Amino acid sequence: MAGSIVLENIVKRFGALTIIHGIDLQIEAGEFVVFVGPSGCGKSTLLRMIAGLEEISGGELHIDGERVNETAASKRGIAMVFQSYALYPHMSVYKNLAFGLETAGYRKQEVQTRVNRAAETLQITALLDRKPKALSGGQRQRVAIGRAIVREPRIFLFDEPLSNLDAELRVQMRVEIAKLHQTLGSTMIYVTHDQVEAMTMADKIVVLREGRIMQVGRPLDLYNNPANQFVAGFIGSPKMNFLDARLSEKDSSRRTIEVAGQEIVLDRALSTKDDAPLSFGLRPEHLSIAGGGVSLGTWIVQLVEHLGGSTVVYAGKQSGESVTLVLDGQRGVRIGESIPLGFDPSSLHLFGADGQRL
Repeated sequence: MAGSIVLENIVKRFGALTIIHGIDLQIEAGEFVVFVGPSGCGKSTLLRMIAGLEEISGGELHIDGERVNETAASKRGIAMVFQSYALYPHMSVYKNLAFGLETAGYRKQEVQTRVNRAAETLQITALLDRKPKALSGGQRQRVAIGRAIVREPRIFLFDEPLSNLDAELRVQMRVEIAKLHQTLGSTMIYVTHDQVEAMTMADKIVVLREGRIMQVGRPLDLYNNPANQFVAGFIGSPKMNFLDARLSEKDSSRRTIEVAGQEIVLDRALSTKDDAPLSFGLRPEHLSIAGGGVSLGTWIVQLVEHLGGSTVVYAGKQSGESVTLVLDGQRGVRIGESIPLGFDPSSLHLFGADGQRL
C-alpha cells in the first residue's frame, strides 16, 4: 500500500477570487501530515482538492506518481472522514460500515471480514448491532472512521473530525487516531485549526495562512525554529510573547537592541535598517523570575493561573507591554507584585519588519 502525494503549484480560484496560491508540497507514503492554520486559510479546500471533491484550477496533483487532476474521487484510493459523522440513522453500526462495500458489489464474506476487522481495530465490536442514536459522540466518530477503514484506502483524509467532541473525548480520540496510524501504516492528512492537535499527532506539519504555506516541518522544528512571526505565534500554547524592539542608537556595532526599556546585546550584528521596527519573541516557558540570564527589567503581575503542575503568570508594564510566563510547579506569586524577569539569550527569537526571522 503506497500513498505518496505531490502538489505542484496547486491553485484554486472561485471566479476572480484566488483561494489557494500556487502550493508546492510533497507527502511521503505512510506519513501523518497535519494541515493547520486559522479559519479561512484554505486548509479544507486543499484537502478537498486532494480528495477530488473540489476542482483544481491550476497546477498538478500526483498520487503515487500518477497525475490525478481529472481522476474521479472514487478512483483515487482515498477515504475521507468529515467533521459531521454522516451516519445513516436507520441502519445498525454493522450496516453503516458495510453499506459502501455492498453497494460496490463486494461479496458477503469479504464485507463481513472487513467490517469485523475494522470493528476490532476500533474496539467497537460490541456496538455492531446498535443504531447511531444509541452511541456517544466518541463512538459515532469511531464508526465514521471505521467506514473509511473498511475501504482499505491508500490515503486517509480527516477534515476537523474531532470538532464536535468535548475536551476529554478530543484527547482520547487524538490518541486513538495516532494509534490507528501506527497500526495501519497508511498515509494520513489531518486538517485542524487546533495547534495542540497538530503538535501531538503529526509527523509533519503544514502551516497555512491565506492560501499560502508559511512553513513545513516536524512539530518541534516549527516550535524551536519558526521561519516567521506568524508560525512563531501560531505554534505553541500559551502563544509566544512578542515585544517591540529597535536597534540601539548608542551602539554602532548593530548588536544591541532596545526592548521594554532594556538594552540587550545580541551574539551577532543585524543587517536591518537603523530605524526598522523589530519584534522580539520569547516563549512563556523561557521567561523566569529573577535568576540568571539576561534581565528584561521589572514587571507588575496582573493575573495568576494556578494549574497545579504549573503556574501561568500574566505581567505588564505601565507603558503597555505585556508578557506571559509559564513556571513549573506551584508558585506564591500575587497580583500587583513587582517581579524581575530574565531569560536565556539562546532562547530569544527576533523578527524583521516583514515578519521573517532574522
